[in-house]
Amino acid sequence: MSTATAIADIEELILRERQGRDRGWWDQMRAAFTDDSTVTLSWYTGDGPGFVAGSQRMSGQGDKAVHRLCPPVIHVLGDRAIAEVSCGVEFQVSIEDVPAHLISYTRLNYRLIRRDDRWWVQRLDAIYERDTLTPAFPGDSGRGGPVFPFVATRPGHTQQPAGHRDVDTVSGELVDQPEYYFGRMFSFAKYAAARFRISFSISS
Repeated sequence: MSTATAIADIEELILRERQGRDRGWWDQMRAAFTDDSTVTLSWYTGDGPGFVAGSQRMSGQGDKAVHRLCPPVIHVLGDRAIAEVSCGVEFQVSIEDVPAHLISYTRLNYRLIRRDDRWWVQRLDAIYERDTLTPAFPGDSGRGGPVFPFVATRPGHTQQPAGHRDVDTVSGELVDQPEYYFGRMFSFAKYAAARFRISFSISS
């Protein structure tokens, strides 16, 4: 098999795995993983089949997300490969009755293996880089005043996104905001943090 063919097959496998996750097509998602695969995320550590089952339970509880993927970068060596995919995980949330968009920017790292004349996911790790929270309707604060989006960034490569309720703590900073914004909006940000169990520090 040529490298170009292997890259095309791996790209299709990754896209189908994520499509299965977003659309609730669990058999399609499950077909991407070997039985002895390993998945490490903020809310789950275990094998691939267990990850699919956990995703199905979360979806059934109304905890849905959409993954916006960039083109993967894939390196193939014989019957093994690695792939890195930049991804935005989008959640529709409501904070004090204000609809909002929460996006967790992530790098998905796949390790893949070729068995039985096809490619499989052998390992999946997620690196969470930063989160953004913006009102669904610009300027809507629910309190009669304008709202500016805030951005949460975290140093290093932490394994904790704001979007998962299972996370105990996420450390970070609120950045790129005018001084007058903090007085009015910090309570709003703290409410959002409490809702998702995030711990923020404020930089001057």
